[in-house]
Amino acid sequence: MHRDMMTRRAWMAMLAKAAGAGALLNAVLPLASHAMGSAPPRLTVYKDPSCGCCTKWVAHLRAAGLHPDVHDRSDMDTLKDSLGVPTSLRSCHTAIVGRYVIEGHVPAADMQRLVATAPKGIIGVAVPGMPAGSPGMEVPGRADRFDVIAFASDGTTKLFAHH
Repeated sequence: MHRDMMTRRAWMAMLAKAAGAGALLNAVLPLASHAMGSAPPRLTVYKDPSCGCCTKWVAHLRAAGLHPDVHDRSDMDTLKDSLGVPTSLRSCHTAIVGRYVIEGHVPAADMQRLVATAPKGIIGVAVPGMPAGSPGMEVPGRADRFDVIAFASDGTTKLFAHH
């Protein structure tokens, strides 16, 4: 055997190192590209054209550095049905960010955490109703406590954040 030829054991070790390096790159590159300022996931907001708090929530998103694409719709229940938003969690506006549904007055920071952590089995988060003090529902002198609820396609829910 020629002394420059690689042994099977050495070849397998080199292959394992290359596979490990590839796996590491696959894990790190998305984080690095996000840290280097790659484009955030697309954010689309659907709202009733006459709703003032929806407009204020969009302003909250923009103030947080997000760039929502806003669409006025009058058939919001049809949209919510098609996206799997549970009736008990519905509010006035609905957004899509990446692969997630955002229902109601969810704080921008919670949306960003949802996308960054990408929890398995979750299709969206919601702030049910219109609690005073939530983004877009600011009322001078009043800030109710509210929850952000994560929901799955089978209708199960769990607490995502408490404010």
